[in-house]
Amino acid sequence: MIYSMTGYGKSVLQLPTKKITIELKSLNSKNLDLNARMPSIYREKELAIRKILADKLVRGKVDFSIYVEATAEDTSTQINTPVVKQYIQQLKNVVDGDNMDLLKMAVRFPDALNTVREEIDENEWKTIEAEINHAIEDLNNYRLNEGKVLEIDFNNRIVSIDELLEKVIAIDPKRVEGVRERLLKGVEELREKYDENRFEQELVYYIEKFDITEEKVRLKNHLNYFTESINSKDSNGKKLGFISQEMGREINTIGSKSNYAPMQQLVVQMKDELEKIKEQLLNVL
Repeated sequence: MIYSMTGYGKSVLQLPTKKITIELKSLNSKNLDLNARMPSIYREKELAIRKILADKLVRGKVDFSIYVEATAEDTSTQINTPVVKQYIQQLKNVVDGDNMDLLKMAVRFPDALNTVREEIDENEWKTIEAEINHAIEDLNNYRLNEGKVLEIDFNNRIVSIDELLEKVIAIDPKRVEGVRERLLKGVEELREKYDENRFEQELVYYIEKFDITEEKVRLKNHLNYFTESINSKDSNGKKLGFISQEMGREINTIGSKSNYAPMQQLVVQMKDELEKIKEQLLNVL
């Protein structure tokens, strides 16, 4: 089971005087890169929110937002009545005008309005915290569905590499025979006498140098291990990345040792499939 790092989660909470919308967006990143936006009243809870997100989201570039929309008459700004009355009285001593005009002028002066700092209601916060967890769950479900798509693609490409490896194994004897024939032809063209026993010894050394038996076995093991890791309980994109690096090492060695055009063509196809796997692994949690 694998999870993508790409996802979206949302939860909406309707309270008596306001509607709270919680949104989570996630993209791929090597580590957890969290950006949190929220009204100032909830800033004191930011560290607690970050801990919740870090525990449940693990990795990714995550944008977390809380939006508050007032749905009833509830304001934290109040008119400073004594100050406004004092301003009006002073204005009457300066200009003539009715009280409405003077009031419009007075409320624009400093300290005419008081903003009362809201305090978090702990019971309300518990409800909001539960909605944050719902949004995280929504995001993780999105990540899981994206992961299933990636898993299908990975399995198809692993099967493709395995099939190409079987073709490499099938043509390997012909490659070795080709190497033997080229060496023998080259020696004969020298028109010199040579020690056949020594030639056979050199031939064996040369063929052993280009032997790919170990690489074929290791690549097969890496392919199986990759598939096992995909089907494990935990999603681990970094582990899959390390396995893909080992697969690439064996494929490159096969290519450098092959010295045989048909086999090199198969190696190029394996490299192409592996590169597509590596690209997609950047999105795996």
